[in-house]
Amino acid sequence: MQQQRIERMNKAVTDGVVFMPTPFSEGLDVWSRGDGTPGSDTYDGLATAAYVPADADFAGCLEIQKTEGTQKLRYMGDTPILPGCYLRVTARVKAISGVMPAVRIAGWAGRDNGSQVTGLDTTGDTVQLTSYGEVVEVTAIVGGGSRNGVDMIWGTEPSYGHFGLDLTGPNGGVVRIDDIVIEDITSVFLRDMMNWVDVRDYGALGDGTTDDSAAFEAADAAADGRKILVSAGSYRLASSVTLEHHVEFEGSLVMPDSAILSLTKDFGLPTYVDAFGGDEEQALKKGLQSLMNNADHESFDLAGRRVSLNEPLDVQAAVNNRDTYAQRRVLRNGQLRALSGGNWSSESVTSVATYSTSNHWQLTNVANIANIEVGSLVEAAGVGREIYVKSVNIGAQTLTLSQPLSDAVGTQTYTFTRFKYLLDFSGFTQLQKFEIEDVEFQCSELASGVMLAPSGPVNVIRNCVFNRPADRGITSIGEGCQGLLVDHNQFISAEGGLATQNRSSVAINTNANDVKIRNNRASQFRHFAVVSGANGIIANNHFFQGDDSGNGTRSAGIVLCLKACNTVVTGNYIDNCFVEWTNEREPEPDFIAGFGFAGLSVTNNVCLCSNVAEWFSFVVVKPYGQNHRVNGLTITGNLFRSVGGTINRAERVDTSFAPLDLSSMRSIAVSGNTYLNVSYGAENPLMVKHDQTTHAQTWVVETAGRLPFGGYAIDVPGLALRSRPRNSSNISQYVMPYTSTREGSGQDQVHAIWPEPIRGDLTMLVRMDY
Repeated sequence: MQQQRIERMNKAVTDGVVFMPTPFSEGLDVWSRGDGTPGSDTYDGLATAAYVPADADFAGCLEIQKTEGTQKLRYMGDTPILPGCYLRVTARVKAISGVMPAVRIAGWAGRDNGSQVTGLDTTGDTVQLTSYGEVVEVTAIVGGGSRNGVDMIWGTEPSYGHFGLDLTGPNGGVVRIDDIVIEDITSVFLRDMMNWVDVRDYGALGDGTTDDSAAFEAADAAADGRKILVSAGSYRLASSVTLEHHVEFEGSLVMPDSAILSLTKDFGLPTYVDAFGGDEEQALKKGLQSLMNNADHESFDLAGRRVSLNEPLDVQAAVNNRDTYAQRRVLRNGQLRALSGGNWSSESVTSVATYSTSNHWQLTNVANIANIEVGSLVEAAGVGREIYVKSVNIGAQTLTLSQPLSDAVGTQTYTFTRFKYLLDFSGFTQLQKFEIEDVEFQCSELASGVMLAPSGPVNVIRNCVFNRPADRGITSIGEGCQGLLVDHNQFISAEGGLATQNRSSVAINTNANDVKIRNNRASQFRHFAVVSGANGIIANNHFFQGDDSGNGTRSAGIVLCLKACNTVVTGNYIDNCFVEWTNEREPEPDFIAGFGFAGLSVTNNVCLCSNVAEWFSFVVVKPYGQNHRVNGLTITGNLFRSVGGTINRAERVDTSFAPLDLSSMRSIAVSGNTYLNVSYGAENPLMVKHDQTTHAQTWVVETAGRLPFGGYAIDVPGLALRSRPRNSSNISQYVMPYTSTREGSGQDQVHAIWPEPIRGDLTMLVRMDY
């Protein structure tokens, strides 16, 4: 079997290529005294040369008297020079008389058009004849590649040659030359398996300095379904190279950042790691560069491998010919790990800047702006949660914010903190439809996970694990989260051992609309998701943020930062945390006009808390200004349960900045919830049963704190008598009372007013909204 493979590479056997010159016995008119080119002088009829039909050592031979400084003998037939094919030229010579010359194999290289290829080595080693009658054999090997044993390295430019020998040294001596042999010895250079072509056979030198790009392209063009072998060496590719065949790397590549390596048949991390000598970080960069510059593949597969990074991977710097990208691409199936000792420390800068409500997306007159990085977290008095630097204009001394600030008008000192991310896309202006799938981000408490580009819709992060991020899991610094899909991921905090109030890490933040956060699990962050866009779906997640503190505080699991959020929170397991609804993105936070807090639906969630203070609640509205109202809230089908103690209510208003205007509430639907160890289980409308055991003209109907948010008794849409109304004479009175709402000090009572003192029972529907 091995011999069959070898023969398949022998051109004489497989392709019928003729390499052997004709013997001298067939005439000397094809044997040139020059280079062997057409029209050169031959040995036919030359007085100092003759064919000798019989010799003791040679069956037939050419006898020549040396008369020139370099006596040439060249076969005038065109001997083919084929890429990947190696020829051995052999001559047997003996001295007969006179001064003994030296002998060497020699040739002439030509192109298809007949012109000579210059600059090549065209001679073999010289051998001096030393004894009369002693047969000396001289050989030389010619071929395209730089291999051990090859005497004449001709590359791929020559297409044929004229071969023979040279006699050098003193003139006058007579020698006899046996028939010259030219044979295909490619098999000497081949491995046992030969379903490949070697880039060295196409001119690659592998010396680390010569540009071997053309040789790689030539090998790919000639492979014809076979594999390309990059044999041992260091190959410099100065320009972009695309290989359309499978490739195996024994050697390694050196490429400039701008050059793209596209391995279309082996487009995955393992091959790129082999290509760059085991440098996983460089391999990942080059793989991503190719992914975002070619249409051959929609995904780059890490093949389950772990890539260890010493510093953040700046994806745009790796793909340095683009700052926008809009085609769907996927990075999948592996692990990225932050190495200790690498460049992972956050960098903080303080700077004085000015903020104005008339220009609420920018900070102006920013001192020290050249040192502020895009993607920095902004912190100062009046700055809401998860505000980032979207862009920086050094010349204008302005920077653009990911969101407006809540209460920071004027000039003050800001702190800008730049976290370090394993994958950082912030260098792109826009990135669309990029997906990360089945990747574990092994942050090791050193790095954060992913920073999104400043803009770009419908990016996807699914089936990933964010393991112990130092600061953040997924960060949006602009609108790169528009339509973001975050599905089936796990976020594992590094802060599980801390009390809730001491945690600072955040799993996800978003700024743009239409985000879907679904089927994720997150443990013990300060916040699971800080959501600043509208029209979102947060569904089927499990996020828990408890600690071991008795009567402990708990942080918000979900922070909704827009009052008109139009968001659905459904099917989640909300464990020892809560949904907080704010308007902290409004630089003028007082309510002037509009809908107010609108469009939130909290449905069919399992909500559990344990060992918390009694004022803990699962749904918290936190107005940042005066006169706000809720105009559209649904809380239905949820389980609210407290373990290890009782909480007052499942919903409440955080009045740290201002209360709600309870007189202006609209469209509140709270029903079908289960309350366990909750003192005041809210409903709206609330069904109240009242038993009037004494005669009274005014019945005071209590709502007992069960209107949502401790709201006012605004309306009575229904009233039914459960027993006959009777006066003090016990005579039935066929009359109905009218109602007066917003009674009592808390405005949460309803008065049922009769024409006369009446005794009886009624059921009343009370609403705290209009």
